[in-house]
Amino acid sequence: MKRQCFIISFFITLSLATLAQGTVEDFRRADAARATFRNKAYNIPGVFHWIKGKHLCWYLNNARTGKEFILLDADNNKQQQAFDHNKIANSLSVKLGKKMKGSALPFTDIEFSADLKNIFFQVDSAKLKCNRTNGQCDVVEIVKPAKSPEVYWGDAFDERGNKPVGSPDSVWLAFVRDNNVFIRNKKDVSKVHQLSFDGDGVNYYSSYITWSPDSKKLVAYKVTAGDRRLIHFVESSPADQLQPKLHTRQYLKPGDGLPQKQPQLFLIDEKKHVAIDDQHFKNQYFLENIVWNPDSKFFTFEFNERGHQRYRILKVSANNGEVKTVVDEASKTFIDYSGKKFRHDVLAASEIVWASERDGWNHLYLYDTHTGTVKNQITKGEWVVRSVIHVDETKRRILFTASGLDPDHDPYLEHTCVVNFDGSGFTRLTTSNADHTTTFSDDYKFFIDYESRIDLPPVCKLYEADPVSEKMILQTADLTDLQKTGWKSAEVFSAKGRDGETDIWGIVIRPSNFDALKKYPVVEMVYAGPQSFYVPKSWSSNSYLHSIAELGFIVVQVDGMGTSWRSKAFHDVCWKNLKDAGFPDRIAWIKALAQKYSFVDATRVGIFGGSAGGQNAAAAVLFHHDFYKAAVASCGSHDNRVDKIWWNEQWMGYPIGPHYAESSNAVHADKLGGKLMLIVGELDDNVDPASTLQVANGLIKANKDFELVVIPGLGHSGGGEFGERKRRDFFVKHLLNVDPPSWDEAYRKGEPEKVIK
Repeated sequence: MKRQCFIISFFITLSLATLAQGTVEDFRRADAARATFRNKAYNIPGVFHWIKGKHLCWYLNNARTGKEFILLDADNNKQQQAFDHNKIANSLSVKLGKKMKGSALPFTDIEFSADLKNIFFQVDSAKLKCNRTNGQCDVVEIVKPAKSPEVYWGDAFDERGNKPVGSPDSVWLAFVRDNNVFIRNKKDVSKVHQLSFDGDGVNYYSSYITWSPDSKKLVAYKVTAGDRRLIHFVESSPADQLQPKLHTRQYLKPGDGLPQKQPQLFLIDEKKHVAIDDQHFKNQYFLENIVWNPDSKFFTFEFNERGHQRYRILKVSANNGEVKTVVDEASKTFIDYSGKKFRHDVLAASEIVWASERDGWNHLYLYDTHTGTVKNQITKGEWVVRSVIHVDETKRRILFTASGLDPDHDPYLEHTCVVNFDGSGFTRLTTSNADHTTTFSDDYKFFIDYESRIDLPPVCKLYEADPVSEKMILQTADLTDLQKTGWKSAEVFSAKGRDGETDIWGIVIRPSNFDALKKYPVVEMVYAGPQSFYVPKSWSSNSYLHSIAELGFIVVQVDGMGTSWRSKAFHDVCWKNLKDAGFPDRIAWIKALAQKYSFVDATRVGIFGGSAGGQNAAAAVLFHHDFYKAAVASCGSHDNRVDKIWWNEQWMGYPIGPHYAESSNAVHADKLGGKLMLIVGELDDNVDPASTLQVANGLIKANKDFELVVIPGLGHSGGGEFGERKRRDFFVKHLLNVDPPSWDEAYRKGEPEKVIK
């Protein structure tokens, strides 16, 4: 009997050891994963560079033997090395005094001479010219490092910072002095004329002045200044001194007062100021993009109304300043000006190509600039125009990208298409079930198609565009070495969302030692910012997500409702409701995954993200803690009233109302029902660190247990390597129910490639 008990106990122990997750070996394998999976896939070029005026294209290929520069001759369907790599390496070794290899040349960008006999590139501070045939290199210039001005994204635009603006006929200079508009004759500097007299310190004229083509009129904005908000950071541990430093940034937040601009027209011959009625563009978020008609009879500009529910192109008569509406875009929710706005003026025909979601999908329309009417809808269907590559005004054709064209395929896969201005002649240049990135020669006769999917290795092909025909395969990815490491491709998975009808798409990543007999908790990487979608579609090794999976998790990424590039209705879910973050769709998707696969444990689900993803991650354990058990939120925009103005008013609207508080993690901190870690850098000037600390304050007041990690000297990030280790430990502890090993054990550096196998 004792012997039987021993045997049973032995096999139970052996079984538990076999099924163990979150071990030292798992941590070491996870730590090694990113290095192990990196640079193991070959023949995957980066960017393709067409040489201007020629049907020649060069690209840098990561061949198994090393870096190789390839030159493609599209006319003759040939490609070869762009130069003799070994000869140039030998020449550089002599010239620069250090050994170079032809397979590892120290540059990635080249430029061809006009006669194609030489190439130019830069190594450190030396710009070199090398003969393509004999490899002889000479230093042509020592380039001093360019001093980039310190520009912060939140800085207010300096309306007074422009230089005098010359007229097209080179007779006049227009400038602003003492807050008013002046012109000066270039030949006779004594001829100075003041055109405006109503500018002062409160209502001043912008120095960004726009002349009419005939040089007889100009437009200048009269500006009323808005609010100036500052945020402050204390750098606790600066490298150059013992004592802390105070940093200050300009940072407008939702509800702050914005500058208000009024275009003013000036007639040069009469020295006359023509005031323009502002009734069509009051309560502006911004005015921009003044465009004069070639005949100088009128100009147009764009008006984005505060709250982003109306966007107009307005037309102003150069004779009397009369304002008429050309395009009047309106929405009951929001106009996605920051992601989908497209305008192209066909000046010779007085037309505008304009993008709109008015029929529920992002499409192109052709407007008559004179009458302000739609001549016709150019594209149409239950799919979206993603971008416009080229507008051919002569052939009256538009080259563009689109997604959602194939009902049975992933709706985010991007394709290249062409259509005539009148909507006829719609043709797809790419058709396969893959994501397509195309790069065209400058005459649009040829294009290169980078074709891949997250689960389909890339193939690069040369095509002739009109009519479309495949010419040759340039490169086919080689994943042999990557697959030998144990790496496995992500799986594409779709399931129905909250409505039981809409397909929600995501990816699934398994650990390299995956065992279908085990039960794996789920870790979701989340970012539900409405400005785009985030599940990758083109191929990559996804080494970061794989590194998390190595700890013993199934890692997923999902795009739920409220994100972009599906229908307008799909996107509108986010409006005034960022706390939604597609959670009903995410939860339904993960449950469907668990129903399909027995190894997926939907009772142990964790989630992490940064920035908007940090807001989402914390919201998961505040509003959906019956499903999500653990969350790590980095640099989160937890209260949309505390974050930057443009992003939050785009989706949450204006004016500020109770819906802002309804989406706030800080306001609802008392609802915490799962485990939560907050990570923030003390110098985050993208999302105010106060956003995270206000959540912490709410949690403390509600007597909630949580972890707070504040990282000295760090800006907007997931916490760097320290934050990554904290994140791994957190999920191992709370999802695997295992005490993580010490860092001395887990991160002992050895030979990563041997560790991971």
